[in-house]
Amino acid sequence: MTQQYGPYGRSQPIPRHLDDVTPQWLEGLLDNAYPGIRLTSMERVAVISTHTTKVRIALDYNDVGRNAGLPKHLCLKANWSEGFDSGDICELEARFYHNFGQVAGLPAPRSYYADWDGDGSGRGVVVLEDLVDSGGTFGHSTDLIGVDGVARALEAMAGMHGCLWNDERLLQQSWLPRSMATMIDTDQIAFMRPYIDANLARPEIQELLPKAIVADNALLDRVYANFNQWVSEQPGPFCLVHGDSHIGNTYLYPDGRRIWLDWQLCRVGHGYRDMTYLMLGALTVEERRKSAKDLIAHYREALIATGAEGVPGFDTLYEHFRRWPIYGIQAWLQVDDKWGLGAFPVIDRISRAIEDLGTLELLKGA
Repeated sequence: MTQQYGPYGRSQPIPRHLDDVTPQWLEGLLDNAYPGIRLTSMERVAVISTHTTKVRIALDYNDVGRNAGLPKHLCLKANWSEGFDSGDICELEARFYHNFGQVAGLPAPRSYYADWDGDGSGRGVVVLEDLVDSGGTFGHSTDLIGVDGVARALEAMAGMHGCLWNDERLLQQSWLPRSMATMIDTDQIAFMRPYIDANLARPEIQELLPKAIVADNALLDRVYANFNQWVSEQPGPFCLVHGDSHIGNTYLYPDGRRIWLDWQLCRVGHGYRDMTYLMLGALTVEERRKSAKDLIAHYREALIATGAEGVPGFDTLYEHFRRWPIYGIQAWLQVDDKWGLGAFPVIDRISRAIEDLGTLELLKGA
């Protein structure tokens, strides 16, 4: 019996190499969702390879493609990066777009097609709008957008969380991990140990970190384990969580609308993970000190305005805010300079938050 791949039952797996991403292959792929589509031309505009590969392409179609509203420019996203094993993040992102891409109010790029192999390889591919054509701005992880900018971003984030707030559809998706109850979350330090240890040994990073972590590197492991335990004990409601919501994973349209990119760590869990991660990275230390409580209250009000019911009170959100910085610091300690994310400023901002909020003290005895 011939093996079938993905939700459409393809007879061939997703290509493993960029050279095999041909017009014939793409035409056959799109035909699953747009029967009878034909590509009359395909031009590769740009290739961006990091953890995954983004291929910007220009296409011409027959009437089937044009009538379906497919744009001339699209972006293919998969893992065609040589020598980098991206695990299952490409499949997870493809499943996200396939199942939730059309949910009203979700601040994400428009998806025209999403598929995955489902054979344990973790391979997935999505066909997205080419945001370069929209004339907006891609965020960078070091961007500071000010208190007003963060307030507007939190409104968009509240829309993200509110559109599937406490929704049974989330629990019906066996592929969707529970936040901080999957090895990719709970064992991040172990998975990325070489990067973390290398950064912990650098004097320029030691100057930024809380002194207790510099004096005892193993403290990070202990409090992170306690943090995982604490999160597991917290009740719902739950929502769709982006999982990697720093400002560098956003795009701002010319009209001021912000969306989130790279849904490769999407989860079902507490939205305060996203809220904290965004705020700590996109505010200066002084802005966060002066405005954090007001911004948390603003996010809560925006979430309630989406129709979300049973939203916990401010005190609950603030207790999450005080603890989630430990996730952020271990995540940014994983970053290699050559990836171009500019980790130093973010490590500094998160470290000062850990000190100001008493994060280590809260989690040492958890």
